[in-house]
Amino acid sequence: MKENKLIADVSTVTTMIKIYCKGNHGREELCVECLELAQYAEKRVKNCKFGHKKPVCAKCTVHCYKPEMREKIIQVMRYSGPKMIKHPVMLLRHVKDKLIY
Repeated sequence: MKENKLIADVSTVTTMIKIYCKGNHGREELCVECLELAQYAEKRVKNCKFGHKKPVCAKCTVHCYKPEMREKIIQVMRYSGPKMIKHPVMLLRHVKDKLIY
């Protein structure tokens, strides 16, 4: 169960990056830049010092992303967030996590 939260977080951020890449770069598969961001985000999530109690990044007290990667992920989230309605389970899980953690 604990590992499942981290896997779900990685899945959500990857989905958001895919939405962003398709909408901004016209790609079905991730372009090199978006792939790098997805791999970086996965590494950050899996190595989060809070583990399964990881808050949503926007509410985290420790910003573990390098500044340039943080700016990229903020752009991705702003663009993709409203479009996550197409992924209701991920969206509801994220809202729940935002309220709990």
